[in-house]
Amino acid sequence: MLLTIDIGNSHTVIGIFNRHTIHHHWRIQTNRQHTADEIAVITHSLFALAKFAADSLHGVILASVVPHLNGAWLAFARTLTTNPILVDHQTATGLPILLDNPAEVGADRIVNAAAGHHLYQQALIIVDFGTAITFDCVSARGEYLGGAIAPGMGIAIDALGSKTAKLPRVDINIPPPQAIGTSTVTAIQSGILYGYGGLVEGLIKRLKTAMLTEQGTPKVIATGGMAVLIAPYAPSLEAIEPNLTLEGLRLIHERCHG
Repeated sequence: MLLTIDIGNSHTVIGIFNRHTIHHHWRIQTNRQHTADEIAVITHSLFALAKFAADSLHGVILASVVPHLNGAWLAFARTLTTNPILVDHQTATGLPILLDNPAEVGADRIVNAAAGHHLYQQALIIVDFGTAITFDCVSARGEYLGGAIAPGMGIAIDALGSKTAKLPRVDINIPPPQAIGTSTVTAIQSGILYGYGGLVEGLIKRLKTAMLTEQGTPKVIATGGMAVLIAPYAPSLEAIEPNLTLEGLRLIHERCHG
């Protein structure tokens, strides 16, 4: 059994694989103050609820965009296995990183690119809807080309609620009946959902144009907590892979350990 951990700015996603199959996965809030002991309490509680025995683990692999938490999570991981892997730009992913400074790229973006190329074996644009929305371009040869980063929908909603005097926080899980909002709530829902749909469509169009000369038409796939929510407003998204990052971690662990 393999434990995969994706530490994001807002949420941490944990998955357990038996060979190629994910058997359990959980999504918890990321807390920058957590110690290794607190992480252990939470994680072992999840294991107990799933009736999973931690001593059946043979490996742990992590991706993190929260450097402050790396030490605590690695300390916890070492209580489960002797050689946990923390993915970075130097990890053997098989994916050349064609950036000016490869050390800048987030581990989650590297992992997503590795998983996407393995699954589709063609040029890709991978859109990850998290705290930030990342657009990652992968060549047909499996090279990480770079991409774009935009503020996520959660950030926009929080900013509207905290930086304005009269605008309320709204639930964007409820779609607006039309683009023209007839109340403050539906106007905000329209602005977020149709607005971010337009942002996604516009960036995909530009990224596709930039990739066409050498790569052919790239396939566009999506992942992340809000991918399903925004998909109806962004028709360029061709497929949703909810466990893409965890699958990428599994693949990288397999590559590193043969």
